[in-house]
Amino acid sequence: MLFCRKIPTKAPIYILRRLRSPALCQFISTAIDTSISKPFYITTPIFYPNAAPHIGHLYSLVTADIFARFTCISEPDRLVHFLTGTDEHGLKIQKAAKDRGIEPSVLCDALSEQFRRLGTRANISNTVFLRTTEARHREAVEHVWRDLAAQDLIYKGTYSGWYSISDECFYTDSQITHPPSSLTPISIETGSAVEWSSESNYKFRLSSFRDRLLDYYTSNPKSIYPSAHRERLIQTLKDEPLDDLSISRPRERLSWGIPVPGDMSHTMYVWFDALTVYLTGVGFPAERQGSVWPPNIQVIGKDIVRFHALYLPAMLLAMGMPLSHTLLAHAHWTAQQRKMSKSIGNVADPFDAMDTWGVDAVRFYMARVGGRFRDDVDWSPEQLEKHADEIRSLLGNFFLRITSRTIRKRVASAPQFTFVQLLDQSLDGPNGRVEQCMEKFEVGDALDAIILVLREVRSLFISCSTLLTRFKGERCINTHCALVDAKSLLMLREFLRVTGICLQPFIPEAAHNLLDALGVPKAERSMDFTAVGKGNVGEVKGVKLFEGRREIASGSQ
Repeated sequence: MLFCRKIPTKAPIYILRRLRSPALCQFISTAIDTSISKPFYITTPIFYPNAAPHIGHLYSLVTADIFARFTCISEPDRLVHFLTGTDEHGLKIQKAAKDRGIEPSVLCDALSEQFRRLGTRANISNTVFLRTTEARHREAVEHVWRDLAAQDLIYKGTYSGWYSISDECFYTDSQITHPPSSLTPISIETGSAVEWSSESNYKFRLSSFRDRLLDYYTSNPKSIYPSAHRERLIQTLKDEPLDDLSISRPRERLSWGIPVPGDMSHTMYVWFDALTVYLTGVGFPAERQGSVWPPNIQVIGKDIVRFHALYLPAMLLAMGMPLSHTLLAHAHWTAQQRKMSKSIGNVADPFDAMDTWGVDAVRFYMARVGGRFRDDVDWSPEQLEKHADEIRSLLGNFFLRITSRTIRKRVASAPQFTFVQLLDQSLDGPNGRVEQCMEKFEVGDALDAIILVLREVRSLFISCSTLLTRFKGERCINTHCALVDAKSLLMLREFLRVTGICLQPFIPEAAHNLLDALGVPKAERSMDFTAVGKGNVGEVKGVKLFEGRREIASGSQ
């Protein structure tokens, strides 16, 4: 859809004569499929609470929240089911609790609450927060185990391999390396230390699903994003055998977890337990064929692709359940090009960041810089400061300018060469549509599309405001000077209305404040109302758009 529609309204002054600016029209395109479909189901990784939340956890939450909120405004009649939570079993939790001299349940209660608080502080719109220590989850996991066992897909055997306590999984010889600087071998994928282990446990016949998984990923190009992860997975399935998966640990080694049904001497493997949480979150097993499953998007870190792209799909195929539509595997945040680590002391605290710069500024930075997901991104307070200043200036100061009494007093009757005409000329360049970017999982590009137009309009307005000071009486010193007339101001408020709607998924609090300040009705804040002239702007009120250490108060002066 290249051009905006002319929408008749009761107030003709809101309708601009020239609506065919490609950049603006593409920016606010409303080409959205509004067909009724199943609820939109999105999940984050189920976070492991063996330590306090870090920036990477916030990144996953914000990424998922952007898609959840975008669905709410692009398909306002569609329900959104948004799951997050904590994965609270396993050897790491057991060891961390022992080191602190407390029970694992006490540690989990405290740390899980921190993750819940992180979501609340970051304005995350999740509908479910699920802990794997809940009774409903244990019921779901036991049901999955019995289902697979009944199909002879679980058997008891002996497993020998390289085990990582940090990653809670076994690795084969081809998946580890022996770095010259260390006596301890490490995982190639995660860099975590591994040790040789041999034990009796239960195994899942993962090897039986190799061909079906290969066919699935070969036939579904949108199954994993970025596509490089899918391509590597396909190549691995072609080149290497898919070994059966160890899904239990002897109880004497791992006591903190769900016992194997019918065999109290074994504890379920933490990943078998954790991956089932996505089913628990939609009411499984009671809602086995419910309306919410499967997930539309599962946001995960790139280090856990194997678990979500091989183990979980094999379990689902075994139970005859559909697979997730898309795994969005984001990259990591680093510090000075190094992986964040407590031992190094370079872990960024998400609470400190939000307290310092404000929630929306941090969300904006993560989406703008980390919203392409392909490469690791370096966490930089200096860059965060720069991006916080950018959005505060572009949106906050811009709103302040066009609602100030100074500007309103200088409003003139429309001159021969109006601001509206200049605005139309300034937006003749191409600009990608927000909807198209989001459909392609290009969060950073979607936000760039909004910021590009916002910057162009603001720059033009500042230029025209400067020329305005040369206006004396009813005569222009420069016959071609651009005056801000009444229609122009209305158009600028209309532009900010559309911008506020589009920014809701990214900076929800500031966008909400902006729309409130413009008097935009709650029922008119979906993408259906981003056509120029379709929505309403009421009485403009003064408001503070952003929180944080350096707040900008926006509103009438």
